Amino acid sequence: MPMPTEIVGLLRSNIAITWEDGHQTAYPARELRLRCKCASCIEEMTGQPLLDPKNVPDAVRARAIRVVGQYAINVDWSDGHSTGIYNFRDLRANCPCEICSNLRSEGKTPG
Repeated sequence: MPMPTEIVGLLRSNIAITWEDGHQTAYPARELRLRCKCASCIEEMTGQPLLDPKNVPDAVRARAIRVVGQYAINVDWSDGHSTGIYNFRDLRANCPCEICSNLRSEGKTPG
């Protein structure tokens, strides 16, 4: 599993993650907030979204970021949401950078 060596993003518009291999991932804070897969944001049985993107402010920011075990982070968002867990595997696999986007388009998994 990919492991971060640094996570920077408190009260910033981007959350930046540096991985063990030196790769850097930067997620816009709002985009990461919208990716939350907790039971408040995604219906558990059907997988249908419950979160309306219109209800997430453009300027949403991380107020706190905590490491959960050795597999994920939990973020306290400025919109009051704090129940989501973002696992490292998904954060690395979905890295929005050009290199990782190109790898995915070639059918390869980043990281």
